[in-house]
Amino acid sequence: MTTVTPFFFVDVFAERPLTGNPLALVPDADGLTSDQMRDIAREFNQSETTFLLQPTQPGAAWRLRSFTPIGAEVDGAGHNALGAWLWLADQGLTGDEPSRTLMQEIGGDVLPVEVVRQAGRGVRIVMEQSSPVFGPVVEDAHRLAAALGLRPEHLSTDQPAQVVSTGVAHLLVPLADRRAVDVTAADTRALAAILAEVGAEGCYVYTSAPGEPQADAYSRFFNPTVGIVEDPATGTAAGPLAALLARTQRIDGGLVVIEQGHKLGRPSRIQVEVDGDRVRISGSGIITARGELRLV
Repeated sequence: MTTVTPFFFVDVFAERPLTGNPLALVPDADGLTSDQMRDIAREFNQSETTFLLQPTQPGAAWRLRSFTPIGAEVDGAGHNALGAWLWLADQGLTGDEPSRTLMQEIGGDVLPVEVVRQAGRGVRIVMEQSSPVFGPVVEDAHRLAAALGLRPEHLSTDQPAQVVSTGVAHLLVPLADRRAVDVTAADTRALAAILAEVGAEGCYVYTSAPGEPQADAYSRFFNPTVGIVEDPATGTAAGPLAALLARTQRIDGGLVVIEQGHKLGRPSRIQVEVDGDRVRISGSGIITARGELRLV
């Protein structure tokens, strides 16, 4: 007997179709096994595929599980979760109030999500991430630069490369300017070795040098540890970067705007609010496709 499972594609952190970070979403996934979820994620071959399930913890409205193409499960609340909530709002499953807060179960945590309906501007999702944890720094600039296909002078001298987490630990590497970000060409094996040594999952290269109007940082993300060559918009890395910038630089009103995805031809704009240890990431997006999976 053939089982038909619906799926959707959501362009997250996007203001028009075919920009931002595409997410494959499978709702009503309680009947799927973990192995089937991994197989489906491999089939879609997106940076992440998210599955919506009934919650197992009190107070949560939904449980989210996300997998990369190599079957690695992702626990952080980034574009994988934001896209799921955009779909839930589109389906009328989050109410029609101007603002409503619900709880999501993700990676063992139960975190608040605010669904904001803006007149004439669609839905915006605001998600709470974990409090920032500032980890080790990478001391060997020559080795790090080589792993990124750069020269040591491409690295910024204002701030060391440091591991920061707001749910998922990533290595944040400041570069001298936008060109340095654009020419980065990660050596997967060498970078993965550095990430393993400092306890980080992915690597977020960025510059906060002037250049992008009304943006505080311009960035790219590489994650060889879970099979992501490059990601066009990474909420689990934007949160740590915003927390770091709020700590080291003067950010007006605690709002950090991060540009990502330009090198991939999928420009993305991520907004993060930082208030002390409170980190909230927000964005909008567009449901661009729907279909059916036929499983035997």
